[in-house]
Amino acid sequence: MSKESLTAESKFTLSIKEIIASAIGFSSLIAMYFTLQADIIEAKNLPLPEVQKIEFDYKDQLVRKTIELTQEDVKTIKEDLIEIKTQLNKMDERLYEISRKKWKLG
Repeated sequence: MSKESLTAESKFTLSIKEIIASAIGFSSLIAMYFTLQADIIEAKNLPLPEVQKIEFDYKDQLVRKTIELTQEDVKTIKEDLIEIKTQLNKMDERLYEISRKKWKLG
């Protein structure tokens, strides 16, 4: 195997099919570029989207409702915690009384 190097006298060949395929590919790239440039110019000329008052109001209402629901959930959890602590204290007192009676009898 001889090493081929690229020199000024080197020759290469392209078939007509390859030349046509390259031209079509290059044309497609140029067309996409100009289409993209036209879309960019059109986008620059469009007015900026504005947040409408009603959209802002809906978002504000949603945030406020979420906060209210969270506060209600926290309140319910606190009430449940107080009830659990009360029941635990009652159980602790009963257990203490049972253990005192057991030691007095034993």
